[in-house]
Amino acid sequence: MKLNMVLAWTGLILAVVSGLAETGSGLGTRWGWWSFTSGFSVLTWATFCSLAAVVVSLGAFFLSRSETGQQWVLLSIAGLALALLASAIPLGWFVTARSAPLIHDITTDTDDPPRYVAVLPLRSGAINPVEYGGPAVAELQHAAYPAITPLMLPLPKDRAYDLAMEAVHKMGWAVVAGDSSEGRIEATDSTFWFGFKDDIVVRIQPEGSGSRLDVRSLSRVGLSDVGTNAKRIRTYLALVRSMR
Repeated sequence: MKLNMVLAWTGLILAVVSGLAETGSGLGTRWGWWSFTSGFSVLTWATFCSLAAVVVSLGAFFLSRSETGQQWVLLSIAGLALALLASAIPLGWFVTARSAPLIHDITTDTDDPPRYVAVLPLRSGAINPVEYGGPAVAELQHAAYPAITPLMLPLPKDRAYDLAMEAVHKMGWAVVAGDSSEGRIEATDSTFWFGFKDDIVVRIQPEGSGSRLDVRSLSRVGLSDVGTNAKRIRTYLALVRSMR
C-alpha cells in the first residue's frame, strides 16, 4: 500500500470526523447531551483534528502529484478542502473570542441598565447573575462597543412601544412579557450553534417630545459572550430605525 494512498485516505477521514465532531459539539450542548464545557472540549479537539487533516492531506497531495494515477490527487484535494472548511469555522470563532472583551452583559444604558422582572424565574439555574457589573463592565463595553447607545425615537411612548414589540417579533425572539404601561419588553433568544439562552429586556421611556429606547442583552452562562450580545443589540436597533 503506497504512502500517498494511506495519507489521502487518512486526511479525508480525519476531515470528515473532525467536521462531524465540531457539529456535534454544539448540537449535543443544545440538545442537553452534555454541558457546554464538554461541548467546548469536543470543539477544541475537533479543531486540532481538522488541522492535522490539513497537514496530512497536503502531504498526500504533494506525494501524489508525481503518480500516474490521479485518484489520490483528487482524494487528497477533497480531504484538504473539507479540512480547511472544518478548521476555518472554529478558528474564526476562537479569533473573535480572543478579540471580544470578557463580558456577557451589554446594554445601551450602563448608568441605569434596564431591569429584568419576568425572566427571573427562567434564570433559576443560570450561572451569570442579573445584577449589573458596574463601572468595570461599563468601561470594557464602551471601549469595545462605543456605538451601542440609546435610540431616540420621534414617537410618543405608546407608539414607540408598539414599534419595539414589532421589531422583537421580527427578530424571532421568544417574548416572555410585555408591559406597555411600564414600557418594558422581556424576551429570550438562543444562539445558533450551541443553543445558549440569552435574555433581553427593552425599555421605552418618554424623552422630550419623543421616546428613548434602551436594550439590554445578558447571557445565562459564559464569562465572555464572544460579541453575541453586542451584535444582537446592534441588529435590533438597526431594525427599529428602519421601521420608523
